[in-house]
Amino acid sequence: MNWLLEPWTHAFMRDALAAGLAAGVACGVLGVFVVFRRMAFVGEAMSHTTLPGLVIAQAKGLSLMAGALASNVVTALGIAVLSSRTSRRRGIRDDAAIGVVFTGMFALGVVLTARIGSWRDLSHLLLGNLLSVAQGDLLFMLCAAVLVLAVILALFKELELASYDSTYADLIGIRSQRLHALLLVLIAFAVVSGVQVVGVVLTSALLITPAATAALLTRRMVPMLWLSATTAAAAVVGGLLLSYHASLPSGATIVLMAALFFMTAWIWRRTQRG
Repeated sequence: MNWLLEPWTHAFMRDALAAGLAAGVACGVLGVFVVFRRMAFVGEAMSHTTLPGLVIAQAKGLSLMAGALASNVVTALGIAVLSSRTSRRRGIRDDAAIGVVFTGMFALGVVLTARIGSWRDLSHLLLGNLLSVAQGDLLFMLCAAVLVLAVILALFKELELASYDSTYADLIGIRSQRLHALLLVLIAFAVVSGVQVVGVVLTSALLITPAATAALLTRRMVPMLWLSATTAAAAVVGGLLLSYHASLPSGATIVLMAALFFMTAWIWRRTQRG
């Protein structure tokens, strides 16, 4: 029992837990729509395209979270425009649109880093630094989680229908393309939260792995949302405990814990089929 409770007597661990749960639940819930719509590449793209905003914010002495968010919103809007139905009719597929924006923004970040920053200065964001989360960043992450959950709760039926059948949704007056753009902006908020928890390199795992785990256990949307959020939260708690006692990097340990849950669910699913 002491092994479980002793870490939370430290203020930095309580702040890390609050930040990790906020980002984990937001990413877990949004990840269900990402996995359901087969948009896993978007999570990878959004996590890496925070780099230009991070570099500029650090060089100008601005909030790194604000810089990362601005960069991700630009990415989200760029993907939304390039992957719209008009663009697809002109020969631009969704994956191509994501690839163009992803590589372009990441290359811009590399160029800016070479000119005005350094990889060492940004290493804590590339790899995550949950145990030293600032109060301002924690507040942002909590607000981002509340925003994500509130929007999904308010528009759940529309998002669910557009995810199942966007053509039918358009026919009954639900503008699926606008919902797609909104979903991308929400992913931008969740990814920026995840950057503080597990870093740029591993944020896509926080977005995809809990949702993929839930998808192995159920095919219904509402149970999948609960399972994904619970899996993400459990990975955060378990990862923080293990990283504290074994002196391991917190972000990577959280992702490994989420991967362990996925493998457990996958093995269980295989045994059930057998």
